Amino acid sequence: MKKRLESIIEKIEDIEYFIEQKNGKITVALEDRILRPAIRMQIVSIAEQFNKLKDENEFELLSQIDKKDLKGLNAVRNFIAHSYDCVDDEILEVVLRVHIPKIKQQVLDLIK
Repeated sequence: MKKRLESIIEKIEDIEYFIEQKNGKITVALEDRILRPAIRMQIVSIAEQFNKLKDENEFELLSQIDKKDLKGLNAVRNFIAHSYDCVDDEILEVVLRVHIPKIKQQVLDLIK
């Protein structure tokens, strides 16, 4: 369980690093031909880690993460995985600006 949580943090920090390469500008990072797919892949990987926690019956742990954030993350993951060419960068921007920081803090709190 702790390993999965640490993996989520690592993937979020990778996203933060990618965005920092564009002076912290999310929209610019999402326009970059190299960073855009890297960011999308990390979002998919984060959602997969949460799905694995669900498969491992870690419901008590998952109950401590905002359900709206998890549901939204999973929806974005599905959209990226199944409609890759049609992903709306405005939706990704909201996920990166609003939901990922909240998830990061919640996961860090769980690790403590």
